[in-house]
Amino acid sequence: MIADQPEPSAWKPRVSVIVPCYNEEATIQLLLEAIYHQTFPHQEIEVIIADGQSNDQTRQRVSDFQRSHPDLAVRLVENPQRTIPAALNRALRAAQGGIIVRLDAHSAPRSDYIARCVAAIEAGLGDNVGGVWEIHPGGSNWQARAIAAAAAHPLGVGDARYRYGETAQIVDTVPFGAYRRSLVDKIGLYDESLLTNEDYEFNVRVRRAGGKVWLDPSIRSVYFARPNFRQLARQYWRYGFWKARMLRRYPETIRWRQALPPAFVLSLIALPLFSIWSPLAAWLFMIESMIYALFLLLVGFHMGVKKRDWALIPGVPLAIATMHLAWGSAFLWSLLVS
Repeated sequence: MIADQPEPSAWKPRVSVIVPCYNEEATIQLLLEAIYHQTFPHQEIEVIIADGQSNDQTRQRVSDFQRSHPDLAVRLVENPQRTIPAALNRALRAAQGGIIVRLDAHSAPRSDYIARCVAAIEAGLGDNVGGVWEIHPGGSNWQARAIAAAAAHPLGVGDARYRYGETAQIVDTVPFGAYRRSLVDKIGLYDESLLTNEDYEFNVRVRRAGGKVWLDPSIRSVYFARPNFRQLARQYWRYGFWKARMLRRYPETIRWRQALPPAFVLSLIALPLFSIWSPLAAWLFMIESMIYALFLLLVGFHMGVKKRDWALIPGVPLAIATMHLAWGSAFLWSLLVS
């Protein structure tokens, strides 16, 4: 059943799981199965999938799941804008639960994910609560394995605690997030002018309103990384471009991990140019490039030995370099064209 608004019903769920979705035939079934096997009672959950008019088998997968699992309320709502923040807002408007759990069609939450989120919220640990990603390959090829390893390494993602954190703590952002519906009434919906980084911007407003963003490593979900370098580059270009737009609005929120990639890309452009007039610039460019390559190779070698996967030795350096260069270049480009 496709609907933009909930049908009148005496039944009200305690939790609304909202999911933005577009052409996710490969993973949407995994997500729905993971939600179905939650320890939190089915009778208290509704799942709202905001679909951006998928043209693959996504909608058929959802329809098949609805028929085979009638004891879990699953609904599709239309998202004609085909953007993530618009999808989230469509789902929020249709949601009836007092607690919102935002998930992703590329994810599979652990069986106690919803229960732990609800417990943390009701204990007052945070206004927006999230956990740690267990990053899995988005395919079976060597590129997918390398991307998953790189996306969980500090050299690839800096101090993003939700990638590898082990201590419960207050943080600046969490992936996805779970919160009371009243929080949206207080700070507003997701910003639809940002096509990416909508979660981070939402959490900026949470913190500005005096709220807490809480990371609990016992709240865990599997996240399926991109399957190849081309899709990884497109993903991180999008991240970098829209991060620059978000930071122009909230410049005080910039973190060192966000400043380094554009600074590195700028140095790769500036030093060769200045080397025309200055031999020192040429030396600096050579030294910087060699040190960067050496660090990446060491990380790749360590990951390859640790996981006994020799394809990671060249693969992880290539993945991390793709992330840094795509993110940094897009960030700079966003500043130039804005």
